[in-house]
Amino acid sequence: MPESSNNLRKTFYLDKIKSPQDIKSFDIKMLKELCEEIRSVMIQTISKTGGHLASNLGVVELTVALHKVFDTPYDQFVWDVGHQCYPHKLLTGRASKFDTLRQEGGISGFPSPKESEHDSFIVGHSSTSISAANGLAKAKSLLKKGGTVVAIIGDGALTGGLAYEGLSNAGRSKDRLIVVLNDNGMSINRNVGFVARHLATLRARPRYVRAKMKFSNMLASIPVIGTPLRNKLLHVKTEIKKLMYSRSSFFEEMGFNYIGPLDGHDLEDLIHGLQAAKKLDRPVLLHVATIKGKGCDFAEKNPDVYHGVSNFDTDTGERTPEKESFSSVFSREICELAAQDERICAITAAMQVGTGLVEFNKLYPKRCFDVGIAESHAVTFSAGLAHNEAIPVFAVYSTFLQRSYDQILNDAAIAGEHIVLAIDRAGIVGEDGETHQGLFDAAFLNTIPNTTIYSPSCFEELRINLRQAIYDVSGVAAVRYPRGGELEGLEFYHPDYKDYTLFEQDNSEILLVTYGRIFANVYKAAARLREMGIPVSILKLTRIRPIDKECIELACKYKNIFFFEEGIRWGGIGESFGLMLMENGFSGAFKLKAIENFVPVCNVKTALKNVGLDTDSIVELVQANGVTERE
Repeated sequence: MPESSNNLRKTFYLDKIKSPQDIKSFDIKMLKELCEEIRSVMIQTISKTGGHLASNLGVVELTVALHKVFDTPYDQFVWDVGHQCYPHKLLTGRASKFDTLRQEGGISGFPSPKESEHDSFIVGHSSTSISAANGLAKAKSLLKKGGTVVAIIGDGALTGGLAYEGLSNAGRSKDRLIVVLNDNGMSINRNVGFVARHLATLRARPRYVRAKMKFSNMLASIPVIGTPLRNKLLHVKTEIKKLMYSRSSFFEEMGFNYIGPLDGHDLEDLIHGLQAAKKLDRPVLLHVATIKGKGCDFAEKNPDVYHGVSNFDTDTGERTPEKESFSSVFSREICELAAQDERICAITAAMQVGTGLVEFNKLYPKRCFDVGIAESHAVTFSAGLAHNEAIPVFAVYSTFLQRSYDQILNDAAIAGEHIVLAIDRAGIVGEDGETHQGLFDAAFLNTIPNTTIYSPSCFEELRINLRQAIYDVSGVAAVRYPRGGELEGLEFYHPDYKDYTLFEQDNSEILLVTYGRIFANVYKAAARLREMGIPVSILKLTRIRPIDKECIELACKYKNIFFFEEGIRWGGIGESFGLMLMENGFSGAFKLKAIENFVPVCNVKTALKNVGLDTDSIVELVQANGVTERE
């Protein structure tokens, strides 16, 4: 497929592949054709299903080369983050189901051992692959199992501290472990810091590396004496380099045999490099330079824009216009606040586009900090800013904030530092599946003393809550809001600065309590129940921690209380509410409907129905349990 064309081509070779073993007999020409077919299928499929486009286009040749050289599941691959696993899925028996990508009942957008034996480890968050591969390889060594473990990690993931913990331990392990560094100069936004500069220096010497590899392979091919001679020369070269160069690769200092950088789109170089790494019975770091979005002109030009996409035109790259969302509302509001207050700073962990900080960065570049994929650092950095009287707002997805619990607790909350957490993608996210649902932030923040949490139901409430979090409270303050837009049915609601709102119905003995996005579903359910002759009142919480004691006093007047929560049940706000009722002498019936398990791939509407938080399910639950006499 020419690079200027993104049209669908016939899948002559891909149709023949039922398992990775089928490409073992392919020659280079066939493999190159296969790569173009893979790109074409991915572009066409992702244009309909959405997903991660640019990152997958960049690793096509690398993935084909990996499966040409290694034998999964005997050998094991660990894909860091998992954004780049689509070519792997196409080569491991899932090509016929690829059109179900990220759909309910279809294949996941991330590696999943439940889905295939070729997916060795569950992935979804960044910087974990080396640690996981270290453990897999060590178990192979201990139990005398054969095979090699390969971790494929991007340069962006090397901005995460866990990657260095993994490197430090894996490099001295002496196991059959290969770390493939996929270096495309990007994370989701462009890389920052020392690592990016160091890798840029290493990229400057690919010809030297290719020559070294060819010479090494030539020596190894000499019968009897070839391999010992090669190993002796390698030892001598290493000792000389230690004397001559004070700035040797830090990967080698960590114990890895460094190979690279290689052209990540040259199949022959990749295959030779992987074969050489495979022969070494020790940890190897293979440095591969790739182009994110390779083979799709608009994705190559704008890899950050086409990192994660919804529907788009395959010829022009034109994307379906995005509707107003909580993220876009946050973006405008934080800019307006920063225009009035120079103390306000914004922090992102390599998610400037996703969290809505692009405009803030344009307007206030000195007050916008992209710390890389380092959420833990982001929180402690924010605490430092706050201690010296800045007002930091850390915009982060709920699922990634999980990585920062210790820092929120120890570096911010204990000291009483006033940091603001703008928690995007709170609640059910949908198609990205278990690893990306925002189900846990309310529960784990609920365990931290002196923390204030707001959960707006609509755009205007988000604006109000953000101002409250910045100016009206002290300590750790969080504003959590969902992906996408408001649910329908809130046209009547005009929020103010109240921490709760009671919608009281005459002669009602039933109270529905909720917060956040699903207030819309609860309100519609209440209206339907009233039409059925069942009067119900609603208590809508906006500040969900601490819960106002007046809310409990109001709730205790009802005989039957239902709490609906788009979050994990255990340790969540609903459990706290129920405990407070008990402590205040409530003698009626309390029923909590919250999420009790991980939520798999499906759209938000379906997911809410599956967990019993859609309007129909709420009505059914109240009908079945709504008449209980007070003892």
